[in-house]
Amino acid sequence: MNLTGINAVAKTIRSLSIDAIQKANSGHPGLPLGCAELAALLYGEILKHNPADAKWADRDRFVLSAGHGSMLLYSVLHLAGYNVSLDDIKAFRTPGSKCPGHPEYGVTEGVENTSGPLGQGIAVAVGMAMAETMLAAKYNTAAHKIVDHYTYVLVGEGCLEEGVSSEASSLAGHLKLGKLIAFYDENRISIDGSTDITFTEDIAKRYEAYGWQVLRGSMYDVEGVAGLIEEAKKCADKPTLIMLKSVIGKYAPKQGTAKVHGEPLGEADVAETKKNLGLNPEEFFYVDSEAVKYFADKKADFAKREADWQKEFDAWAKENPELAKQWKASFEGTADGEHVDPTYEIGASVATRTASGDMISAMGLSHSYLVGGSADLKGSNKSGMKCDGGTYTPENRAGRSVEFGIREFGMASETLGLTVHGGLRAFCATYLVFSDYMRPSIRLAAIMKQPVIYDLTHDSIFVGEDGATHQPIEHLASLRAMPGVQVLRPGDAEEVVSAWHIAMESKDHPVVLALTRQNVPVYAKEDKDWKNTIRKGAYIVQKGADTPDITVIATGSEVNLALEATKLVSGKKIRVVSMPDRETFDAQDEAFQKQILGGAKRVVVCEAGSKSGWEGFATSKHDLFTLNQFGVSGAGKAVAKALGFTAEKLAELLSK
Repeated sequence: MNLTGINAVAKTIRSLSIDAIQKANSGHPGLPLGCAELAALLYGEILKHNPADAKWADRDRFVLSAGHGSMLLYSVLHLAGYNVSLDDIKAFRTPGSKCPGHPEYGVTEGVENTSGPLGQGIAVAVGMAMAETMLAAKYNTAAHKIVDHYTYVLVGEGCLEEGVSSEASSLAGHLKLGKLIAFYDENRISIDGSTDITFTEDIAKRYEAYGWQVLRGSMYDVEGVAGLIEEAKKCADKPTLIMLKSVIGKYAPKQGTAKVHGEPLGEADVAETKKNLGLNPEEFFYVDSEAVKYFADKKADFAKREADWQKEFDAWAKENPELAKQWKASFEGTADGEHVDPTYEIGASVATRTASGDMISAMGLSHSYLVGGSADLKGSNKSGMKCDGGTYTPENRAGRSVEFGIREFGMASETLGLTVHGGLRAFCATYLVFSDYMRPSIRLAAIMKQPVIYDLTHDSIFVGEDGATHQPIEHLASLRAMPGVQVLRPGDAEEVVSAWHIAMESKDHPVVLALTRQNVPVYAKEDKDWKNTIRKGAYIVQKGADTPDITVIATGSEVNLALEATKLVSGKKIRVVSMPDRETFDAQDEAFQKQILGGAKRVVVCEAGSKSGWEGFATSKHDLFTLNQFGVSGAGKAVAKALGFTAEKLAELLSK
């Protein structure tokens, strides 16, 4: 091990970090100063990676869960040879920079995950580690091992305090993810001071209780840390937490205090820190020549490791053409098997959750890389794959159905990790009302432009007996309000089939499917080309007339409610439009919108949820047949009657 080179890299990480943060007058110098040796060791000696090919499929993954310490990552990526220049670092935290305030996937080469919100990084890393085991079980053969890599993650106190880390770490221990290694930056400082004011639990015992191996060391004993990593790798049936005692803001005058956590050091303290590092206080963005040489000497080895893998991969592909075909399809997002859509008779009564379950199985047959599962609700939300090869467990890594347990936030983050890893397409399922628990991760998936699919059932007051806590009101509105999230609320089983095709074709954004618990009739559709029209967000179910008196826009189960209501109204020509995707329809040109809505003088919106976002569609606030109150407990129809949300009440509104 070249300790001279590693120390030069660590010194340069510290130099670049404090100068970039000071120049931006914003940032978090504490972690880069405190963890520089670890980053140098990982990128120089430990990680299987090739900076010349940041997307090498079998690279080790490194996730900086404590994303506020982003300059640690940008500095080492620059030195290692990734496409992060010194000018990029000098532009830290400025618009358009490759070095934003927190690491952002897709913005900076070598960044594996957008890791701003604390705790989500380790949860996403759990999903990545799951993905490695799934792909290894599917593709590795006795002759060739083409999937064999580790997932590393650096966490701080804040990550471990956030609840999502507990959810994800619990599942990781249960699943015995031996190739997941987490480093805990144990500096015992947070923004408000010592963590003793809030965080005094025994972290080692906590993680041992989760089923992890726990090791301890010093952040600054480079050879010792390398030894701990080797020890971690020997434990195949447990993830490992390596607790490293550290000093936040090491070498800064105020090291070891909250003062160095989340604000620039200040010019005087930057100069003093440089003196402590043996650097010239007047030299800015210093790069040690030994650090440059260290990684230059590594360049050939990095390239050879990938080249050796490529040779192994090519031999594997030649011997296993069917598996090679599936590999290619999985990374390109195309079907690798025959697809047959389920069919439904007009008039048949089918819950859209049931139809979604049918499509999960159908898509599972045509896409061998589709994986996913539910938050302990598989039987209720019908999300089990009939073609899955069983449940994913430590004994059955080839299983494609995941039991996430009652951990919705963790589930959503792990599903994001499964997706961003590459080679898999992932979905997760729970009740729509519990999207409240998932929102931070759904938002992260949208920011990262990852095509995660959220199968959310029990989508309205019609779930009935469980009462207000389980009856979503504001949830569709809140999900639609999130940029980059496509929300689909199909009205019947046939629309579910189309919705799943739309979701699976997504390449750059997450998709929410909102689905009924209750059975709803499959209705006839006057638009004979509706399967194409629906892709624009809405289509005509019941025409009424070329120029109707009233057009009713409805979503989900309320399409049937609207059709029923029109039968109770006389003397008016009423069009019924199903609008499963409001935001896509709103993005269409005016001519198409007018064609669908028919130029009606009056437009009524019917949705069993908040009116928020619908105001621009209805003719007036009086034409919003929506809900602005929480539900009550009782059978679905009884709840609807109690809240005045029935076909009869809608008919009264239409008759005015």
